[in-house]
Amino acid sequence: MVRRHRTIALNRPRPLQVEEDAEGKPIAVRLAGRREVQAVLETWRIDDEWWRPQPVSRTYFSLLLEDGRTLTVYRDAVGWAAQDYWAPARSGRP
Repeated sequence: MVRRHRTIALNRPRPLQVEEDAEGKPIAVRLAGRREVQAVLETWRIDDEWWRPQPVSRTYFSLLLEDGRTLTVYRDAVGWAAQDYWAPARSGRP
């Protein structure tokens, strides 16, 4: 019996439409409808693989959405993407 193994990508980024404020911070996302951003919980930047022809350079935002869920998004040279897709709601408010 021959078994074929497939690799499944986990946490694959998904393209995302984002409305930004004047400083470039997300204020709303379009993912299964428009969602207002209640708060930016955290911001960080990744600059990696600088030696390759296409280095990785991204600014990440952990967002608290109007429905209480969190979503991690990033912006790079290509545009915006959602890293984790509709994470469970956090307990409590920031």
